[in-house]
Amino acid sequence: MLDRLIGELGPWSWWILALILLGAELALPGVFLVWIGIAALLTGILSLILWESAGWVWQLQLVVFALLALTAALVGRRYFSRNEQASDEPLLNQRTASLVGRTATLHEPITDGRGRVRLDDTYWSVMGPDMPAGSRVRIIESRGRELRVERQPD
Repeated sequence: MLDRLIGELGPWSWWILALILLGAELALPGVFLVWIGIAALLTGILSLILWESAGWVWQLQLVVFALLALTAALVGRRYFSRNEQASDEPLLNQRTASLVGRTATLHEPITDGRGRVRLDDTYWSVMGPDMPAGSRVRIIESRGRELRVERQPD
């Protein structure tokens, strides 16, 4: 079936596949199908050049396409990961990590290593040494939604 489809469409089958993949990249989130689309486009260019060659069978075309797709994905990943810029707010979507270093007053006492503090308008579960309510604590670490605290020196 694949042999017949590629035979009927000729080298244009790769161009059609490239257009489908690049169009899907526009509709779907992420940057992955663009690399496979580029590989299909390059395979189409090679097919235009080598179509009359006896050795340019569909099996070889698929191997070339797979190698080009792998190469394009690796090169694209390396290029884009190298160009990532440092954020001016690295803790923007890490709310608990942004609380590390702040001081707070215990709303509920820490008993058996667990208690609660109020920061701004939110109550947070905390872990730390046992202390009475009203004690000043400093947040030293965040673990998921729980904060680890220590007694704030007076």
